[in-house]
Order: sequence, then C-alpha cells, then structure tokens
Amino acid sequence: MNTNSPRAEERSFDTAHFRQALGQFATGVTIITTRLADGTFRGLTASSFNSVSLDPPLVLWSLSNGANSMPIFTGNSHYVINVLNAEQAHLAKRFATRGIDPWEGVEYELSRTGQPILKGASAWFECHNRSRYPEGDHVIFVGEVEFCEFSPCPPLIFHSGQFGSLG
Repeated sequence: MNTNSPRAEERSFDTAHFRQALGQFATGVTIITTRLADGTFRGLTASSFNSVSLDPPLVLWSLSNGANSMPIFTGNSHYVINVLNAEQAHLAKRFATRGIDPWEGVEYELSRTGQPILKGASAWFECHNRSRYPEGDHVIFVGEVEFCEFSPCPPLIFHSGQFGSLG
C-alpha cells in the first residue's frame, strides 16, 4: 500500500484561525495518569483521545513535543486514560495548571499495575504504552487497552473553549 501522497497545498490560514476551527469540534475531556518508579503520580489534561481498533483494543492520544511530561509518558510502560464526567471540569482545569500539585485532595484508586484511576470518571482505560509516532509538533501515543470500565454518568464536553455536558 502506497502511503506517500503529494505535498499539501500552501495554507491560506494562520495558527489562530486553525485553532478556532478545531474548537468547533466538540470533544470529551480526559486526564492521562501514570505512576513513576519512585511512586510519584503524574497526570495531564488531554482532549486528543480517540479509538483506533477493537481487535486488538487500541486507543490514541497526543502530547505536545514541548510538554514537560513527555519523558514521563514515553518512559513508562503503562498509563490510564480517565474520561471525565460532566461534574469534573475542576479536575480538567487543575491538571492543566502548572506550578501546583494537581493530586492534592483528588480521590483515586490504583489499577492492577499500580496506575492511578480517578474516582468518578465516566470511563477509564488502563493501557500498555504500545507505540509512539512523532507528527508535526506532537507525539501520537497508541495504547493497547488491558482493562477498562465505565459508568452511566454523562461525560464532560469541551467546545469552543468552554466546558459543558450533553444535557
């Protein structure tokens, strides 16, 4: 299969315009969590989550090349993707804020591999860090889901720079 294609045409828009256009796509909101070898927890807010395959069960998310957490997530064998519920916008903001301990006062339990799972999440996916693909200014992480769970609570939605819900 030939994956090469001709170069894209010259863009007629700037980064700000592109970001605004992307904001028209409503997404769910996740917090990706992991545990370091010394037992420290790390986590970050991400809306770049999607399914890839049912068999094997694969999901993806992406992280900016310049993110301080890049070495953490490229170096760990496992992570958990926590899909936030409609009442957890405060967690999305907290895990996206620099200079604070986002884990302070946050309720969690541990997965089979010792990764933190946020209590109250609409769904969570414990993933083996299967592969990574550098593309543009991000790295795409593909995780093989080893275990997952979900609840009937509505998910948190992000659209046009605002948090909301489906109801």
